[in-house]
Amino acid sequence: MERATTAWIAAGASIAALLTAWLAIAHPSAPITERGRSAGIATTAEAGPQAYRQPLVTLDAAQRRQFVEGQRIVDATWVLFWFESGEWGAGPTMNARACAECHVRGGRGAPVVDGDRVRPMIVRLSIPGVDRHGGPKPHPEYGEQFQTFGVPGVVAEEGRVELAWETSSVDLADGERVELRRPVVSFRDLRFGPLGDGLMTSPRVPPSLVGMGLLDAVPDETLRALAAREPEDGIRGRVNEVWDIAARRVAVGRFGHKANVPNLRQQVAAAFSGDIGVSSDHFPEQNCPGAQQDCREFMPAGRPELGQLRWKAVEFHLRAGAVPARRNVEDPDVVRGEALFAAARCAVCHVPELKTGDVPSLPALSGQVIRPYTDLLLHDLGEGLADGRPDFTAGPRDWRTPALWGLGLAQIVNGVTTYLHDGRARTLTEAILWHGGEAEAARERFRNMPRDERAALLAFLGSL
Repeated sequence: MERATTAWIAAGASIAALLTAWLAIAHPSAPITERGRSAGIATTAEAGPQAYRQPLVTLDAAQRRQFVEGQRIVDATWVLFWFESGEWGAGPTMNARACAECHVRGGRGAPVVDGDRVRPMIVRLSIPGVDRHGGPKPHPEYGEQFQTFGVPGVVAEEGRVELAWETSSVDLADGERVELRRPVVSFRDLRFGPLGDGLMTSPRVPPSLVGMGLLDAVPDETLRALAAREPEDGIRGRVNEVWDIAARRVAVGRFGHKANVPNLRQQVAAAFSGDIGVSSDHFPEQNCPGAQQDCREFMPAGRPELGQLRWKAVEFHLRAGAVPARRNVEDPDVVRGEALFAAARCAVCHVPELKTGDVPSLPALSGQVIRPYTDLLLHDLGEGLADGRPDFTAGPRDWRTPALWGLGLAQIVNGVTTYLHDGRARTLTEAILWHGGEAEAARERFRNMPRDERAALLAFLGSL
């Protein structure tokens, strides 16, 4: 049931406009230079806590209302019962009750132990084999994602996740020693029997939501052309061939840590289903596999719980979001760091510049030169980052190149600076030192740089 009224949306738009005006005063922005323009017309000069949540300046009044409504739904708490205050349709099992629990102000998450739970980390599960579309084969009793919340006293959560850290160290060429850590997850209080032999797990933390609409607008042909390039320095990316639910065909993957989702609309539906337990036309069934009978019998509800209006509003909010401009682009250290980034061959995967195709639903995004620093392709990053779990044509060592735009504002936006798919890296130096496989040579160039060159390269990353 779509309960948002026109009056409520208009009121929300007014509040958002006042908030935006206040932020502009609280965080005055410098004019955007051409070199600082991260996303063409979709670049915002905002550099404060709301930098990841700014709308395109070209939106008309109706589009701004839809953008604000999408943001309201992202921030809203989803509830289990129709008589509670919030968006109805959560559960019966889930990992969170709101998108914003994990994506604080549109930013990434950091794994922390909160009482007897680990949040906002989720753990993907599968067993050997593939499903009927070539994707991971879910665990017969626990599904594809371990659910740590249920309905108190009615539907049991699947169990608890425990988190420990294994540490090691790497010596840089100048003698500096850097401690690295990797997460080790385990399970307890399992409600539906042992997980069994052959289980494959992959702990994940939420990525940033910056620029998703623009990344969705990069043509498939561009990604295939990038994959067809001659290998450089042993580096060769490839597309993940995944299942497009709406088109009912194999498609190019571009979202998710392993590029296992083909487009923004499906990504929104997958997150609502897997993380909050909200059904949609793409994912009509609840997360109640195997022996979870109480889960299946809980409150038979009207479906889909994510109706078209709310689904489209969230999708539009993400599609129409602006990207923060680069800062300090003329600083000598930043300029030097950019050259070192390219010389180390980091830019082979983190491609500086792409161009969007036609976007009929939002023409302002069409034909934009964007600078996300990604090729959206899979790369073998070595055994150190391997999760042991394949995902469509992505192997256990394969990861999608993440976009780097907005990177330097992470601390300001949501107070965390953890990186990589499982949040193991607490600094950009740690993140680089975890790179192996195709990126090993680039990592070694960084490791062997003098201290001042490393600092310059990091200053460049901080400018993004």
